[in-house]
Amino acid sequence: MKKLICAKEVEALEKRGQKVMYIDTDTIITPSAKDAAAACGIEFSCGAPPCCTETAPAAQAATAPQSTQGGIDSELIYKALTALMEKGMLGDIMAAAGQDSPYVAEKDGEGFVKLVRGNTAKWEPLDTGNPADKVFYNELIGADDGSSMNAGFMTIEKCSFPWDVACEEIYYVVEGTLTVEKEGRVFTAHPGDALFFQNGAKLSFGSPDKVKVFYATH
Repeated sequence: MKKLICAKEVEALEKRGQKVMYIDTDTIITPSAKDAAAACGIEFSCGAPPCCTETAPAAQAATAPQSTQGGIDSELIYKALTALMEKGMLGDIMAAAGQDSPYVAEKDGEGFVKLVRGNTAKWEPLDTGNPADKVFYNELIGADDGSSMNAGFMTIEKCSFPWDVACEEIYYVVEGTLTVEKEGRVFTAHPGDALFFQNGAKLSFGSPDKVKVFYATH
């Protein structure tokens, strides 16, 4: 089974004070992980970590060339992954390979920039209190990124449900129709429309068809 090394794993290793990441020939290193390793001074080494000494001998710590790992051209692999990503197929392949990741993302070495491949994001059911409701979401930005905001996408299909606003929320309609009811007044939003809700609002969300919205909360 292939193992994908991302910048997050490199950063975790750096926090533990380690300078060598041991990998095998079934490991794929993303470009963001390479950048993070270069910034942290971490090397990739093929083989098992030493079990009896604190520091690996120089021969064990030797790193394979950056463009190849165990005879595999990592740049070729990256191009293949990029092609799959552009076709929206990478998420299914990662799931089949047992990669438990909500989406595919890239970060710069310092964590200032995060790029999320939206077509790889997994949709999670939103508990509305009614198991028959078809409401799903995927959160792409949150506290794990050191952000005070949360952002992602939500879909609602031919149902409505109560919604108590616990923070400031913004919704942008990507496709379909979103209806928001407050105290008997119904607001109907179409693609390109945006809505803002203050903390404490008690609303009802719904859609007569299937709506997809982008949301950001703070």
